[in-house]
Amino acid sequence: MKSNHLLTLLVIPALLMVGCGQEEDKLGQLKSLKEEKKELEAQIKTLESELKAEGLLKAEINEISVTSVKMSPTPFKHEIEVRGGVESRKDVVLSAETMGRIVAINVTEGQKVSKGQLLIQLDADIIRNNIGEVETQLELAATIYEKQAKLWEQNIGTEVQYLQAKNNKESLESRLATLKSQLRQSNVYAPFSGVIDNVPARVGQMAQPGMQLVRIVNQDDMYITADVSESYLGKFSEGQVAKVYFPSQDKTIETKIMSVGSVIKSENRTFEIELKMPKIDFDAKPNQVVVLQLVDYKNESAFVVPTKVIQTDSKGSYLFEIVDEGGMKKAKKAYVTPGLSYKLQTEITEGLKNGQLIANEGYRDLSEGVVVIVK
Repeated sequence: MKSNHLLTLLVIPALLMVGCGQEEDKLGQLKSLKEEKKELEAQIKTLESELKAEGLLKAEINEISVTSVKMSPTPFKHEIEVRGGVESRKDVVLSAETMGRIVAINVTEGQKVSKGQLLIQLDADIIRNNIGEVETQLELAATIYEKQAKLWEQNIGTEVQYLQAKNNKESLESRLATLKSQLRQSNVYAPFSGVIDNVPARVGQMAQPGMQLVRIVNQDDMYITADVSESYLGKFSEGQVAKVYFPSQDKTIETKIMSVGSVIKSENRTFEIELKMPKIDFDAKPNQVVVLQLVDYKNESAFVVPTKVIQTDSKGSYLFEIVDEGGMKKAKKAYVTPGLSYKLQTEITEGLKNGQLIANEGYRDLSEGVVVIVK
């Protein structure tokens, strides 16, 4: 039993020594291989440099993928937005023409009325009484004049008597006409067919000449107007098509310019344009705000590129064109003169020609002379 135990104590240390020796051999091999790799990499690098210098080894090529736009003449337009409003040619406020107490208001707001309809009546009893008196006086004066005229034809009486009778009759006729005119002014009539928009007058109120009594609107004769900056003089003309957006209804219509103002308003340096209001399938109101889209520039044959591809450096604006060079496609700076931009597109007025390929997606990764792959 003791001999077996002694044997075990002798074997275990021997095994441990063998294991440690094997691990040390592996570490040594790893260190040796790393040193050999380092020496080989240095030799490879040296050989590559010598071969490249002798032209026997081509340099590695880093190719960049891009999309392209081929240049060809295409229509381009530029639009501006101008705030405007809806107007009516038949939108009036009727005022009192004479003094008097309001005795009757025959309409209400929102009511439709016809041309000539009586809207408001003022107290006119005094005028009516005066008319009755003058009519009686005129009847007598007319009778006297007729008799005096017959006598004058028969050379009876004096010329002064005849002239006095004639003058009295004519004066009363003139006075009667004035009173009847005043009577008409005491009533307010609709000047055209339309809708009553507002009635500020009240029964019993004393009306004064010029006092606002009722507002009437006709929506059948509406138009659109806007003030445009004088910087756009000469950009618009009669008959030009325009789009009009109604924010309240979220509707857009197409119409035409009817007139372009000839005078610059001194208070805001603008000129006025008027546009026709076509028949619409929604309800629009006078004084409603609208937004006009007006074409201030158009070119039917323009070179157009995405605005984002235009870059700048110390020499000016440029973009990358794709050219064939040595059997490969490369990026090359093309200096250009940009024009107007609209909806992320820009017209190039100088620097491009038909058929040129312009780098689009991937343009940010390009530099002069880099090799590209066109997707």
